Amino acid sequence: MKELVEYIARSLATNPEAVKVTETIEDGQVILRLEVAPEDKGKVIGRQGRVAQAMRVLVRVAAIKQGTRALLEIV
Repeated sequence: MKELVEYIARSLATNPEAVKVTETIEDGQVILRLEVAPEDKGKVIGRQGRVAQAMRVLVRVAAIKQGTRALLEIV
């Protein structure tokens, strides 16, 4: 899941080197924190949050396939 989020964010960002994804497990749930450069935050979130919502759906689907739960936070 981490690689999926990283790939999508790097594809959208103008500064792909600044993309950083950290993965932690809290209460049996995988939490992915996505950090991007300040100028790329709008691209990653998208208009009315559509891109971020689509990324969250993909993460949820990937987590269900692995039998876990996941949450994506954009920092």
